[in-house]
Amino acid sequence: MEDLQTLLTAEDPEPVASYREKEAAGPVLLVCEHAGRRIPARLGDLGLSAEDRMRHIAWDVGAAGLARELARRLDACLLMQPYSRLVCDCNRRPEVDSFIVTVSEDTPVPGNMDLDPAQRRARIREVFEPFHRKVAATVEDRLARGRTTVFVTVHSFTPVFLGRKRPMHVGLLYNRHRELAARVGRRLRRIEGLVVADNEPYAMDDESDYTVPFHAERRGLPCLEIEVRHDLLRDAEGQRRMADVLAAALAPSVAEVAGTGR
Repeated sequence: MEDLQTLLTAEDPEPVASYREKEAAGPVLLVCEHAGRRIPARLGDLGLSAEDRMRHIAWDVGAAGLARELARRLDACLLMQPYSRLVCDCNRRPEVDSFIVTVSEDTPVPGNMDLDPAQRRARIREVFEPFHRKVAATVEDRLARGRTTVFVTVHSFTPVFLGRKRPMHVGLLYNRHRELAARVGRRLRRIEGLVVADNEPYAMDDESDYTVPFHAERRGLPCLEIEVRHDLLRDAEGQRRMADVLAAALAPSVAEVAGTGR
């Protein structure tokens, strides 16, 4: 692969997409770091088949649709990353190995192998940094205007990972701030048949996550990462149905932790 001085071309999309940014008046700021599966033209297909580029290794299946439905129900602004996490994972710190993977699940990613420092810097500079500048600027603008802000990220996960079945339908991830997850979890667990887990399918920490610790926890904002099993999100109807379930639990919980409800 050539030593790229610049990565994105005029034909590539901007590294952040916003939804309801101007009109949203609610306290929730939604972020979806793995919303898209685009690969910059200069990176080709990263050596992967079209089938592999549709798999969960490339993006969080159904998460963008779920996030948009939640934004409408919660009157929330949503910020999304359109590029595949195989280009770089915008929910990882750039210095960790999982920021640019050479093997995802059990699939080698040829286009990510043997990158030189300039190639890594191009992905950081043109994908990761602009996305997080936008998130940071949005948070700072809200706080400067005195707007209550509750930070929620939206993800999906596979029903089976490396042969291991995942029985939960929803995972509520948290690190230093547990209160919002606890309140949402209590409400979701009242729903018969819905399996809800804390810090599953993985536990949030400063190594495995970047967005919530960097943008929310260090500012003391109420926050939560939501993971939904992606077989529940495969079509628009499933996304709408799960958004109804989550919004019904999120809205009163957000009001409680934000001090606007009882």
